[in-house]
Amino acid sequence: MKPFRIELGRLRAAVEPCLPDGAAAPDDEAVIARFAAGAWTVLPEPGDSAAGVARELLGDVRALQLLVDGASAATWSTELGVADAARAVAAGLARWQPRLEAERILGAFAQGAAFGQRLLTRGDRAWPQQLDDLGPHAPAALWVRGEPEALAACERSVALVGSRASSGYGELVTGQLAAGLASRGFAVVSGGAYGIDGTAHRATMAAGGTTVAVLAGGLDRFYPAGHDELLQRVAATGCVIAEAPSGVPPTRWRFLARNRLIAALASATVVVEAGARSGSINTAGHAAALGRPLGAVPGPVTSGASAGCHRLLRDYGAAVIERAEHVVELVDGPADASAPLGGLTSDEVRVLDALSARAPRAIDDLAVRTGMSRADIVASLALLELGSRAAERPGGWVSVA
Repeated sequence: MKPFRIELGRLRAAVEPCLPDGAAAPDDEAVIARFAAGAWTVLPEPGDSAAGVARELLGDVRALQLLVDGASAATWSTELGVADAARAVAAGLARWQPRLEAERILGAFAQGAAFGQRLLTRGDRAWPQQLDDLGPHAPAALWVRGEPEALAACERSVALVGSRASSGYGELVTGQLAAGLASRGFAVVSGGAYGIDGTAHRATMAAGGTTVAVLAGGLDRFYPAGHDELLQRVAATGCVIAEAPSGVPPTRWRFLARNRLIAALASATVVVEAGARSGSINTAGHAAALGRPLGAVPGPVTSGASAGCHRLLRDYGAAVIERAEHVVELVDGPADASAPLGGLTSDEVRVLDALSARAPRAIDDLAVRTGMSRADIVASLALLELGSRAAERPGGWVSVA
């Protein structure tokens, strides 16, 4: 059996070292499907919608087999059955065929295995289904260093992105946001770059949270080189992912294509600090196109480093983000208006404001101070006592710090 004109034994030898941990030994069909998914990370550039359409309509295996067989445009058109799709794929063939070499694809698997990478496909349990929202621009598979299961945390996550040339202000706010989000159970997604990205990863790990780095090039060589140690730590505690196979260098185009994965992976995107032409604005655009919540941190109006954030706030309806609670509201919606202070009802707030920490106050005194009925005061005091905010003393009630 020689699918794609390659001995099945060679396909299995290439695929099995890159299986996610705990995955069952694949049968022949699964080996072929996983090899095809990996091949579609090699042949097109990231985000190639024509490749996405071909895979969506025909499946990874059939689309690759037609390409290997050198199928004519008429055959592609017949199999696709959609005129617009056929035209797009016809144009794509010229882009993919120069990379159509068995050794190139087998080499991507071999290099991936050499660097401890796992190939994650849509059929795997750990596949982040939110990436499928990208439609034909979704990746065929992901190369992963670290624990693929960490991607499950991205179901409740925030992308913190911003300028490489970050200021002390930007790094301070990023650190506070990342730590606050980690303490609330959010994963933090970013791009592993210098500046805001690196600060987001470091602060999340320092707070004991899960962080995922999405890179633009292959994972055989972490980029930037100055973040090799940081990205090794991210891989050890969460994971580093890319849709490009080993050996593919990061380029400007691939950075822009990478940004769509960051936006799709996260529940919301927050731009912390960005100049007017920052790549983070591109990430924000992808988030908006996907209908993901978008926030931006304001900075000094005199700072060019915040010009991109101010543009998002002014022209694109981004939410103003000052602290982690605002990000939580961005994802979950605003807090209940009946609980304006730490989960307290308005009645509880009025009673708490009327209490003293030192001088016990009787129910009648509290009625005068609050303008509430005795029954409502008693009910509120009971709830405040349960929450350890108030305590009864001889002579009345006091507030508890």
